[in-house]
Amino acid sequence: MSQGNIDRVYDELLVTLVREGDLRAGERLAARWQPRLLRTARRLLNDPEQAKDAVQEAWVGICRGWMSLDDPAKFPAWAFSILHRKCADRIRIAQKRRAHEIDVAADMPIKNGVESAVSVSQAFSQLSPDMRAAAVLYFSEGLTLAEIAIATDVPVGTAKSRIFHARQRLKAILDGESS
Repeated sequence: MSQGNIDRVYDELLVTLVREGDLRAGERLAARWQPRLLRTARRLLNDPEQAKDAVQEAWVGICRGWMSLDDPAKFPAWAFSILHRKCADRIRIAQKRRAHEIDVAADMPIKNGVESAVSVSQAFSQLSPDMRAAAVLYFSEGLTLAEIAIATDVPVGTAKSRIFHARQRLKAILDGESS
């Protein structure tokens, strides 16, 4: 059995124990999952403070929903779906806020040429929120297409398409191509 499978089985056990009222199991599960959720939220939101707040809100939803989770094996996709919704809410609020602000960047001159290097995180930040969510869950968190579909509340084909297009877009950005 691989380490990834062992980790999943252990998480399933912790979820089962939490549902039976074991508070220490909840603490262990939170300790194991807090870094993953926070890392994903940071990548989705590109703002450490917003990410912390989104993860905290996600944990409230996770703790409230323990008993409604029908299969402990679905915990990863379920937890990421809650986090994804919290991040999406924050992205929508930020987009509305930006729509009402003056776009100072539009008055700045455009640089000719491509900057010497674009970091991977900068490349991810240039993806649409939907593509970024799918790509982060796939490349960084190792979720399967089915789990990503559950986490982002889309059909598997849509999740697959988003990952495909994100991969193409990331390659183009990192190769220095624009648009």
